[in-house]
Amino acid sequence: KSERSGTASKRSRELKEIVFIIQSQSNSFHSKRAEDLKRDILKQAADLGKELPVVLLIHQMDRHEGAWTILPLMRDFSVAYGRNSSWIFFCEEDTRIQVVKLLETLRRFDASKEWFLGKALHDEESTIIHHYAFAENPTVFKFPDFAAGWALSVPLVNKLATKLKSEPLKSDFTIDLKHEIALYIWQKGDGPHLTPVPEFCTDDVNSDKVDQCATTFSNFLPLCREPVKKEDVFVAVKTCRKFHGDRIPVVKQTWEREAALIEYYSDYTDNSIPTIDLGVPNTERGHCGKTFAILERFLNHSSPRTPWLVIVDDDTLISIFRLRKLLSCYDPNEPVFLGERYGYGLGTGGYSYITGGGGEMVFSRTAVQKLLASKCRCYSMDAPDDMVLGMCFSGLGIPITHSPLFHQARPMDYPKDYLSHQIPVSFHKHWNIDPVKVYFTWLAPNAEEALNGKKVEYNREDL
Repeated sequence: KSERSGTASKRSRELKEIVFIIQSQSNSFHSKRAEDLKRDILKQAADLGKELPVVLLIHQMDRHEGAWTILPLMRDFSVAYGRNSSWIFFCEEDTRIQVVKLLETLRRFDASKEWFLGKALHDEESTIIHHYAFAENPTVFKFPDFAAGWALSVPLVNKLATKLKSEPLKSDFTIDLKHEIALYIWQKGDGPHLTPVPEFCTDDVNSDKVDQCATTFSNFLPLCREPVKKEDVFVAVKTCRKFHGDRIPVVKQTWEREAALIEYYSDYTDNSIPTIDLGVPNTERGHCGKTFAILERFLNHSSPRTPWLVIVDDDTLISIFRLRKLLSCYDPNEPVFLGERYGYGLGTGGYSYITGGGGEMVFSRTAVQKLLASKCRCYSMDAPDDMVLGMCFSGLGIPITHSPLFHQARPMDYPKDYLSHQIPVSFHKHWNIDPVKVYFTWLAPNAEEALNGKKVEYNREDL
């Protein structure tokens, strides 16, 4: 027995050398999930002995608007944990951790060296999301799947902290954080590559492979209550005259029938669609004027009982059915602004925003009310609407909420392994694809309804 308790106390000591960082968000649904995960980690730790690890939630480190981009926190981590810890382990709110297995896995690596550990993803082909990086052979560069958890040894954290002190982050935009962090750590070949760790998994907790896994991933598409009613989601499609002929027919052949309340906003009235001319001329660049006109119209013309507004581009492919499931997790009485999160200038103040390039932005009526009650508006009609909204909400202290289920690009622009643990809500852009086929392969509700929301193994050729 003393041997067993000796092992437990050794594990307990080792565990104290790991700092757990949950990549949490301040929206009430997400923060509760992160708190649940924190409790689970601490409970597993308590079962091993007295020494409990530090477990931190990123959204509570809000001295930094850009805390979610993680690199700005390296100096804090280095100061607080640079002497007494061995590993900083990052995970998402839906990552599930077998603490004993994680300790065994990390023990294989000498924590006095610089390590960057994770489940490796790579691009199948060079993609706009990563600025066509490694175009000759995109498979050579590996970046971590955050859902599986990832780890940095403390010597690497200290090195990054020192580097960030002398050379602040240069990039204006944060678009795909996992790729950008891997690039920063790699330092054009001078820093460590990602070391793939087979025990960091994204298999479902019930999969037969999980015995080998230190981490699993528990959520393909959240569903908290009954899906919100069709009539509770108002869909505004942004279009313009030059796309009436090619993009609108795709919407009508695919997801339009899923929407109970839908209007098409254009710079030209076309009764055959029908479109509504908001009196805002089409602009080549940003569409700030048009988006604010849609927000005003939603507040003043739609039923005051409609709690949700979705603004989509005319080349967005979306599953309204899945969106209604996802929205069951959010409280429309809170100011919710949901979609795919980007950052602008986060190293130096800056703000986060929901990318219009994600093809869609989701607002609770409460968020629209708070925004329009403020004086925050477009600085010009053709300002980028998504960035102006990010600035406005940031100024109002309303956090934006990120979901990885919204995609600013096409399925082929993402690693297959990354999409395999998602039930996606949207894709965007029609370049060089058959958008109708992409919709029916990836987003159409029938396959999933038939399986009661079980994870679907689609027969997806390389779409």
